[in-house]
Amino acid sequence: MKRNKLIAFLTIIIFVAMFFCNIAYADETNIEIGSPSAILIEADTGRIFYEKNPDEKMYPASTTKVMTALLVLENIQDLQEKATVSYKAVFTVPVGYSLDTLKVGEELTIEDLLYALLVKSSNEAANVLAEHISGSVESFATMMNAKATELGCTNTNFVNPNGIHNENHYTTARDLSIITKEAMKNPTFRKIVSTVSYTLPSTNKYEKTDRILFTTNDLINKKNKNYYEYAIGIKTGYTTPAKNCLVAGANKNKIELIAVILGASKKDENGYSIRDNDAKKLFNHIYDNYSKNMVAKANETIIQNIKVKGATRDTKNLPLTVDKDIGIIVTNDKANEKIEGTVELNKEIKAPIAKGTTLGTITYNYGDIEYKANLIAVNDVKKSNIILNILRGLLAILILFIIYITVARINRKKRKKIKYMYK
Repeated sequence: MKRNKLIAFLTIIIFVAMFFCNIAYADETNIEIGSPSAILIEADTGRIFYEKNPDEKMYPASTTKVMTALLVLENIQDLQEKATVSYKAVFTVPVGYSLDTLKVGEELTIEDLLYALLVKSSNEAANVLAEHISGSVESFATMMNAKATELGCTNTNFVNPNGIHNENHYTTARDLSIITKEAMKNPTFRKIVSTVSYTLPSTNKYEKTDRILFTTNDLINKKNKNYYEYAIGIKTGYTTPAKNCLVAGANKNKIELIAVILGASKKDENGYSIRDNDAKKLFNHIYDNYSKNMVAKANETIIQNIKVKGATRDTKNLPLTVDKDIGIIVTNDKANEKIEGTVELNKEIKAPIAKGTTLGTITYNYGDIEYKANLIAVNDVKKSNIILNILRGLLAILILFIIYITVARINRKKRKKIKYMYK
């Protein structure tokens, strides 16, 4: 009887433990969104927090322009360089895709064209930039595919720089997140994709300054009901076959995220954008349940001292810091948890060393992600002069010897004087 009660009691404990484990597991993964394909990553590391059919081939529509902008910024050094709008760039854009913003023969800076591309989503601007970079849309598409392969994209094929529908123009949520992560490293790209409005200047073909470009990204527009206070922009897209697409960025408490939403229906029953709501739902899940554990901060001493060969006595113990902040996103209950790093110093560390010199690395492994920073010298280390030290040593010995001889002579004189007095 007692044995049966014990078994029943243990069964209840196991059941309760499994129940709570399942709740914890669901909190990590059970986010329901309406879009058929999506991914959520950390912008800095590419760490994945959420996936839904991330490798399913999808039509990207105008989110294609993230890759277009990335290639332009990599291949043009001077953003004030001018490009000319060709007849082909304008009139090969199908009816329904054209914005009628750019004029044939018009000369605009690369910067202006990038704003037209990423803020208003001009398909003509995409063609102009492609022709300016590589001579034609077709050759630019070849560059786009080469870059996608270089970045590690495995299910992407571009045939144009703007996302105008083509059966052979496709990507995946995962690949698009990889491309966007790379693009967001560029400060010019970051600035443009966070812009709500931009006015094109007067040009050789258009004297007025009434061409105001308004963003297609509702998440960064404070006047729109889909506005999200932590949004930092990026790119929208829409075609009938692709449906509603969105690459969105957000930053709160130094946690920067990138969400890719593909194939979304337009609006929910309350009139809100499904793609925007899905992105916000993913962002909020992380911001509500995760924090950043700052395991190392730039300019703060992380190693108290290392011994430096050949250094002066005053500088031989050298403190080290890291060259950048290292923050690891963890669940809220682990925000202050101690996370140890692995230190690897250079093989031979000897004086002299200038302040700021890299002397090794520190690596933190968390999950599948490796966080690494350089270890740098906090101050200068002076080289000890061996010859000078020897001379100083000899001088010290000589001084001691002289003192010894002097004292000895004084003592001898004292002894002689005492001996004379007692004679």
